[in-house]
Amino acid sequence: MGRYTGPACRLCRREGIKLYLKAERCYSEKCALERKPYIPGQHGRGRRGKPSEYGSQLREKQKAKRIYGILERQFRNYFEKAERQPGITGENLLALLERRLDNVVYRLGFAGSRPEARQLITHGHFLLNGRKVNIPSILVKVGDVIQVKEKSMESAKFKELQAQAAYKTPPEWLEVNADNLSGRVLALPRRDQIDAPIDEHLIVELYSR
Repeated sequence: MGRYTGPACRLCRREGIKLYLKAERCYSEKCALERKPYIPGQHGRGRRGKPSEYGSQLREKQKAKRIYGILERQFRNYFEKAERQPGITGENLLALLERRLDNVVYRLGFAGSRPEARQLITHGHFLLNGRKVNIPSILVKVGDVIQVKEKSMESAKFKELQAQAAYKTPPEWLEVNADNLSGRVLALPRRDQIDAPIDEHLIVELYSR
């Protein structure tokens, strides 16, 4: 199954939380979840009841996939990689997802949402350690430097993002320089530095069935 191309706000309503897929719209009164706080579909208003154990685990996995914009096969690959690493599998999984380049660009404040960050990266607006990059799924390492191309900084879009980035605080594992739209990876993210509303242990239980 290919990437979801339908209304992004429908995904927020299905998960019952804001996934911040539409940048500024998510913070405004136009947010669909604020206007329609129920599951989408003909019978969305009438759906009640506590989900089963499996249902809760599945919903948590779907939520994580939608927050980070990951397809099923990609997500499974991340989980298997997390299993092979020392430490807690669930925390390893979230750390891998946070290290994706599109997420880092978003966390640095150089994009209004993760989908926007993916688009800007694929269009070649960013440099990674001085080299042009167009692959959103690259995993950054400690010491990596992410920067907007000098030519791209002249555009109205990045001038707007530059003004916004000056007022945003990145997570502790990242360092940002809003003046030249660059950022550095100071450390690998810890669980307490990841604010994604995900119960990773439910995902581990799902894949352990």
